[in-house]
Formats: sequence, C-alpha cells, structure tokens
Amino acid sequence: MIIGTMNHPHRDIFQEMQWMADMGLEFIDMTLEPPNLPSWNIDTDKVRAALERHRFKIVGHTPFYLPMASAIEEIRRAAVAELRRCLRVFGLLGAKWMNVHPDRYTPFHDRAFYVRRNILSLSELREDSQEHRVGIMVENLPGEFNNARQLGDLLDPLPWLGLHMDFGHANLLVPRNTSDEILERYGSRLRHVHLHDNKGGHEDLHMPLGTGTVDVKSVVRALKRLKYDSTITLEVFTPDRHFLKYSVEVLRRMWAEEQG
Repeated sequence: MIIGTMNHPHRDIFQEMQWMADMGLEFIDMTLEPPNLPSWNIDTDKVRAALERHRFKIVGHTPFYLPMASAIEEIRRAAVAELRRCLRVFGLLGAKWMNVHPDRYTPFHDRAFYVRRNILSLSELREDSQEHRVGIMVENLPGEFNNARQLGDLLDPLPWLGLHMDFGHANLLVPRNTSDEILERYGSRLRHVHLHDNKGGHEDLHMPLGTGTVDVKSVVRALKRLKYDSTITLEVFTPDRHFLKYSVEVLRRMWAEEQG
C-alpha cells in the first residue's frame, strides 16, 4: 500500500509537496488544473526534481469538468486536446497512470449518445497514451457511471482502459454502496484508489475516515482480496490537516490488522 493525497490547484505545487513529505506521505495525486498548475504552464524539470527530492511517486489527475462528450464537436476536440497535453506532461513527470472523468453533461441527448462520445474521445487518446507510456483509467462518478453496468459501457468496449475506484463516490446516489459489484466485475483492472468518507445521499463531503458511512474495514478487506498493494489517495478535504494525518493512521492500522 502506498498512501498519498492530492494537491490543491489554487496553491503552490512545491509548498503542497513539502507538507505532504513532512506528513510522511509517499506519493502525490497531481491534478493539472488552473489557476496554479495548468497543464500549459508547468516547469516539468523543476517539478520532476521536486518529486525526486521527496522520493514521491506520482499519479496523474485531470480536471473533472472536461466536456469530452460534448455534442459540439469543436468543444469535444478541445477537451481531447487538453487530455493529450496532460498525458504528455505526466509522461515527462514519470507518471504511469492518468485518470479521466466520464462526461455526463449533454443536454437534450440520451445516455447512449454521451456514452458513444466518451468512447470516441477515449479512443482518440490511446495513441498518445502509448507514446507517453501513461495508461488511462476511468473514475467512477455518482449518478451515471457508478455501478458495474454503467462503468461497463466504457470498460467493456475499451479493454485497455484501467479502473480508478473511488470508494467515496460508490456510496453516493445509490440504494447501497456499489464498490463490491464494481470490483467483482472489474477488480482485475484496478489501477488506483481514492478513499474518503461521507454520509451517503448526494453530498460528496470528503470527510476523514471513520466519520461517515463508508465501511473502511470492508474497503481494506476488498483490496486485500484483490492483492492490491499500490496507490491509495486519501481525499480528505478539511482545512485542518490533522484530519488527513488521522486518516492516514486509521488506514495504516486497518491495513496491518486485516489478514491478506
């Protein structure tokens, strides 16, 4: 298990990496987003040097709002162009995987339409993914891509696509948590994990572990069954970083207690 967290795109990336290192984290889930870390204005040599200084691994994270299924072709192509640039940057920084967020916003069009558009955009990224040696993984999102059947609309036709499992998201806008069914069907394609807590319903609260209704012990048990031992991002978004540190301790304790 390798524990890390995500940088805040409004803050200086080097200061972000410093406090992460001081906390004893092992990697950064780096989001390339404006205002402070846009993909088109990043000193990759300087950032890579900082990664090496802190001995950080890196996972690539892209903006969640890219319209890669837009019904307006020029806008869809612009989203693909941004993701291509992210692949190039993450390749230079040494990332092995980059996430994408399926686009669900296509007013006056049905699900079949935006599924096709997502598949088209992802397919157009494959050559760049291979060129830069950065794999692409899709993140489950509340609402439209948050169970095995819905994710299958993308994962089945694109067998090279990885799974980015967000256990907090799997607890939102669903009658019951969907993480078990997703992992049962696509666990062999799991490439990265996001873990945070919430109280179900529709609010993506990003709370500390153990303060909501996400069963963290069950998460650890599921990951151990899959023999997953790679990157886990703790997406605990609280002003006081003590709660992130506490969540790190909770996860490490539960991981050690659970038999693999």
